[in-house]
Amino acid sequence: MDRIRGEFIDIVEWTDDSRDTIVWRFPRYENEIKMGARLVVRESQTAVFVNEGRIADVFVPGTYVLETQNLPILSTLKGWKYGFHSPFKAEVYFVNTRQFTDLKWGTQHPITLRDPEFGMVRLRAFGGFAVQIVDPAGLLRELAGTDPRFRTEEVREYLRQMIVGRLANALATANIPVLDLATHQDALGTRLAGVLTHELTPVGVSVPTFIIENISLPPEVEAAIDTRTRMAIAGDLDQYTRFQTANAIGDAARNSGGAGEGIGLGMGMAIGRQLADGLAPQPRPAHAAPAAPAGGPPPLPAQQQTQWYVAVNDTQHGPYEPSALPGLVGTGVLTRASLVWRAGMSAWLPAGQVPELTQALASVPPPLPPQA
Repeated sequence: MDRIRGEFIDIVEWTDDSRDTIVWRFPRYENEIKMGARLVVRESQTAVFVNEGRIADVFVPGTYVLETQNLPILSTLKGWKYGFHSPFKAEVYFVNTRQFTDLKWGTQHPITLRDPEFGMVRLRAFGGFAVQIVDPAGLLRELAGTDPRFRTEEVREYLRQMIVGRLANALATANIPVLDLATHQDALGTRLAGVLTHELTPVGVSVPTFIIENISLPPEVEAAIDTRTRMAIAGDLDQYTRFQTANAIGDAARNSGGAGEGIGLGMGMAIGRQLADGLAPQPRPAHAAPAAPAGGPPPLPAQQQTQWYVAVNDTQHGPYEPSALPGLVGTGVLTRASLVWRAGMSAWLPAGQVPELTQALASVPPPLPPQA
């Protein structure tokens, strides 16, 4: 039946009924094709004629009548100098040139990198990519060979290994901190697509799209990042300690029994002390200016008080604040005859001659009048 069918079929074509076939060989009884048969090459297809193991003519999308003038290379190989109208033997391979977008990749083992913040870290990544045949003849020579139905699953592992091998170098030479990798995934994907396309040029394959869906960190690094994030949300160490204590109290409350109740009671007392300390009024610093009311003018600057120096038995004492002068008067250290000085005075003067000290010396009696 195949021989009879080959006698009458004069159309060479391929209607792809799958989504993963890259190369399909047209079936013919003893590979005989009639001269004058029609060749139909649809969009996203390329037809390659192979004669005795050698690639001959390649046809792009269109409809052709197979004659010697349309088969220049095959005519030369066969020695058809003056035309040939009998059936001839040749293999016809249809190559699918559309993009195959359902390909996935992932790292089976983590990739070790040196990060400036975390040191040595191990990363895992996964995503998807698309491949497209750009050189059908090169694909048949290097990968497909004589396979009558060459599928994507036959090259998936080969492509995945190549991707993982190039991914480690791309991440290591990018000099991007681990925490910033997510914002550079598109740029890394574009870079890897170019690298892979260059590497796959000899086999006629390009990688037009390369997608990095996720780059994951080890659990311990993720835990450290979560802790740092919680501390940033808490604001400071004291608030973070309260936050952690509150969580511990909740865990203890869920654990029934004396131990859990004791832990909860102790932590509750600690929280109570912390809250009491936080609510207690804080001592105000000395000479602190009162806070300005909302919407009012700022507080007045603190006035710098005058400091006095007193000469006692030809020895300088001080400085003394004005509030300390009455005490000196009461002990007899400061009298009307005592020499005093403050900043701004040109010389030492008796205290009785300084107007600012009149009030402080009011309780000191004047000197006794001379006795007759």
